[in-house]
Amino acid sequence: CVRCLLSGARAGVPPGGSLWGSPLPRSAPGRALRAAAPLRTDIFRAELEQGLRRIGQTLKDQLPALRPGGWGNWTPPGIPSGPRPPEEADVVVVGGGVVGWSVAYWLKALEGQQHGMKVLVVERDPTYSQASTVLSVGGIRQQFSLPENIRMSRFSAAFLRDINEYLGVPNEPPIDIQFQPSGYLFLAPTEAAARLEALVQLQREEGVQVALLSPAQLKEKFPWIDTEGVAVASYGLEDEGWFDPWTLLNAFRRKATALGVHSCSGEVRGEEGRGTLVVPDPPRCPLCVSPQIHMPDSLEYQPVSCAIVINAAGAWAGKLLEESGVPEGLRQPPLPIQPRKRYVFSFHCPDGPGLSCPFVVDTSGAYFRRDGIAGNYLGGLSPPEDEEPDAADLSVDHDFFQERLWPLLARRVPTFSALRPRASWAGYYDYNCFDRNAVLGRHPRLENLFVAAGFSGHGLQHAPATGRALAELLLKGRYQSLDLQRLGWQRLLDGSPLEEDGVV
Repeated sequence: CVRCLLSGARAGVPPGGSLWGSPLPRSAPGRALRAAAPLRTDIFRAELEQGLRRIGQTLKDQLPALRPGGWGNWTPPGIPSGPRPPEEADVVVVGGGVVGWSVAYWLKALEGQQHGMKVLVVERDPTYSQASTVLSVGGIRQQFSLPENIRMSRFSAAFLRDINEYLGVPNEPPIDIQFQPSGYLFLAPTEAAARLEALVQLQREEGVQVALLSPAQLKEKFPWIDTEGVAVASYGLEDEGWFDPWTLLNAFRRKATALGVHSCSGEVRGEEGRGTLVVPDPPRCPLCVSPQIHMPDSLEYQPVSCAIVINAAGAWAGKLLEESGVPEGLRQPPLPIQPRKRYVFSFHCPDGPGLSCPFVVDTSGAYFRRDGIAGNYLGGLSPPEDEEPDAADLSVDHDFFQERLWPLLARRVPTFSALRPRASWAGYYDYNCFDRNAVLGRHPRLENLFVAAGFSGHGLQHAPATGRALAELLLKGRYQSLDLQRLGWQRLLDGSPLEEDGVV
């Protein structure tokens, strides 16, 4: 055998002999041959081991691994990396962002049965590389102009304060969302001063701890601010600041999965003459829809029969309904939600505001906040309606920072004139063009379709409250914790917007 051949010299081959049994000549060349024999053996052994390793790797790549569904380092085309969608579910949540996972969590938490309804969450981007949740700046505030938004913020703040009681998983580390309670600071010019004072009065009636500051009081509290052009400011004293969005998303997902929620990677989209949401054939109900989930990197799709579909697709919620296979008359009114691209810029300023920096919203609409404790900051600015950037991708216009944002920051904080840009990224707002508020609840014509989208930049902070409210509506038939009826579809039917002034 090969092993015997490699070990023949150690097995008692007589001096002057060879592995093949023939004696070597006694001449000088023979002595050279005997000296070189061990070297040839080592080379042969190394080549053999290398060849065996290549054979082993080839077998590993070509044959199924021991684990179910495994193919080593190679995945056959059309085989999804995660679990395949089931053919049936009770509830399908389209969109695995923080809102979608919050809805899924609350459905199982309020149901109270571990093996009750089957809830499926569908996310097209399992890496979350373009997800609005993780690309946001993570703010939470109470300072809104609509009572419903204030109440949702108050609910979410209480939820985040006791997050481990809700989302803690046994034998897992406690959740730390890294909350920074530095507050929000809104600055108003003379023409907006009366409006800001009225909003503070409304917020106080809703139980919000907020202070009104004159320019002199503002300068005393924050000496690094230039108060030129500021008539009044409002400063949140409690339950305002920012936290880590990724941690909250993972906490919802981990807890929901522990409660029995299913998930899969795929995209709910139309193809080959069929829409994103289709009436089943044969129809269970003529006004009911079901999604078809397309596999990643594949031409396959899986129709999923279900009782309830929840559209939590964020910036693409409007497109999901627009491209459905449902007749246009049943899709009315249209869902006025569009993707709007927003830039976030990171910059360094060692002489900046430091630890005393809250989340500042300037009179110009520009905002900035502290990012850590090493002199780093995040900032951004929403462009005018007629200058919206192309939302086809998430590329960043760096001239926007140089020409539009930086001058506003330097005017408000003089030390920012010496800042150094560090990094930048872009994310999507699920922008409600109708009134910049969320659309929640059952579709007026499609009986099993519910929507939770259109938050216009405040979906992260309202996700805990939204999930609970929608779960109550599905399980109990009505809102219980928070009355969010005014955020339903009726205002779209009536053409009566609920304007929100506090969109940043």
